[in-house]
Amino acid sequence: MAFDAYFLKAVLDEIRDRAMGARVEKIHQPGRDAVILHLKCKESREKLLFAPNPTAPRLHLTTASPENPPEPPMFCMLLRKHLSGARLVSVEQPPMERMAIFTFDCIDEMGDAVQKKLVAELMGRTCNLYLLGSDGRIVDCLRRVGVDESKRPALPGLYYQMPEGMDKQDPACLETADFEKILVAPGADLVTDRLMDTLGGLSPLVCREAALFAAGSTDGRMEDVSAEKLYLFFHEHIHHPKPYYYCTADGTPKQFAFCPIRQYGSCTEAASFTQMLDEFYTVRDRKDAMRQKSQAVRKTVQNLCQRIQRKLAIQEKELTATYDRERLRQLGDILTANLHRITKGQTTVDAEDFYDENMSVIQIPISPLLSPQQNAAKYYKDYTRMKNAEKELTNQLELGENELHYLRSVLEELDRAQTEAELEEIRRELQDGGYVKADSAKKRMKQSKLAPMRFESTDGYPIYVGRNNRQNDELTFKLARKDDIWCHASKVHGSHVIISCGGTTPPDDTVTQAAQLAAFYSEATGGQNIAVDVTPVKQVKKTPGAKPGMVIYHTYRTVIANPYKDIVVDPLNAENP
Repeated sequence: MAFDAYFLKAVLDEIRDRAMGARVEKIHQPGRDAVILHLKCKESREKLLFAPNPTAPRLHLTTASPENPPEPPMFCMLLRKHLSGARLVSVEQPPMERMAIFTFDCIDEMGDAVQKKLVAELMGRTCNLYLLGSDGRIVDCLRRVGVDESKRPALPGLYYQMPEGMDKQDPACLETADFEKILVAPGADLVTDRLMDTLGGLSPLVCREAALFAAGSTDGRMEDVSAEKLYLFFHEHIHHPKPYYYCTADGTPKQFAFCPIRQYGSCTEAASFTQMLDEFYTVRDRKDAMRQKSQAVRKTVQNLCQRIQRKLAIQEKELTATYDRERLRQLGDILTANLHRITKGQTTVDAEDFYDENMSVIQIPISPLLSPQQNAAKYYKDYTRMKNAEKELTNQLELGENELHYLRSVLEELDRAQTEAELEEIRRELQDGGYVKADSAKKRMKQSKLAPMRFESTDGYPIYVGRNNRQNDELTFKLARKDDIWCHASKVHGSHVIISCGGTTPPDDTVTQAAQLAAFYSEATGGQNIAVDVTPVKQVKKTPGAKPGMVIYHTYRTVIANPYKDIVVDPLNAENP
């Protein structure tokens, strides 16, 4: 991400436009690294989020309403004491620094008008949030830093010290001639490295974009770059910034910047910096939270998959050994024909191999403890055992592969789970299958049933999508009618998708949209041109003893669709993502 000084500058411009002069109504601290000021503006109410998190520092207006702890932290209580009712009068940013200074008009304990400052530093490991008194002393801060821990201690009562300024040039103030000097000066050969070493306030992402624009490649060298193009790039995007973001094919947000992000192929322009950051971190935080919550279940399923894979490898090796069993029968025949040559106590016997056209003499191992007849019978017995083993191993391999296929579908469900309710249904599915133990506390609670996702095609046909294997079974074999249309991504794990036809034939557009949903809610969601099988529900069968969600079908047609879920959603269904 590129939350650099110039991105922050664009965010602060939006805050000034919408919140300058606002009064602080409430203050919450929903997390260790998050403080929200509720502001009453002239025409609206805004929520200003400070998140000095070392891994993802940010500051912006938000519409999110995270859950607050039962007891507010001490720093939150202190902010309420000093800033409740205060009015925001200025927002400043030191040049090329990832920090912002918010000045508030307040009333102190004596009833006198004073100014206090809230200073947000968003510089990686040193991220912090300070409350400063009118004399410039630290009233308190989010992270206290001792005198022996840093050159800039952060403790109540000490004077606040500004970070040391960087010895770099400000790209907002440079002309073409200045970039010419940068190009001829000694330094790194790569454009990106030279820009990072010379210019301040920029992230590596933006420097790579500048190199791509000016030199045609993110790995462009100094001899390939144009000073005029560098000037055009920075002049345009620093003085006229716009919010851009890049998402992966499955919709996971990865990067954002105040300039177009072309190094990944394509990007999207957002309506505002505030909206982009709000949506970006809402989606990311939700995915991270679900990943953490599902970690224990995911680890259990992954261990089961690895165990089954090891078992299958051993069984396949044993099965391969049974393919040579015919030779055991032949050796038994040769021994039977040469019983007169064998005496008890021999360990080998030489005999002609009449299965060989040359009648070559072979040496056959035998047991000295067995009689000639018993030795021949042992070869026949081993042959029969191998023959039976082939049948049993083939059956066990099929069962193991089906179980592995099922568990991998559960992993795919975990990747798609977006809510705690969906995760709980997957847990119940695994509990019913005997893969995990039931939680006795949760078992006593009445667990509500989660409905399948419901969409509506542009032609008005309801389209239902199963969230997990249990829902897939219920959707296909209980809720759907025999003449409804069933869709599923071909030969990969994914959701069952049902077009509720109501006795009519759905138009091609509706089938295409259902196929797009089947492609999106499948293991192949990150690709393009996904094969989707389409067939009436009556053609889909469940084999006895099959795992949840596992079905067979033989009569179908295959359509090609791209993963896409932005179809008109039924407004009555609040469970839709």
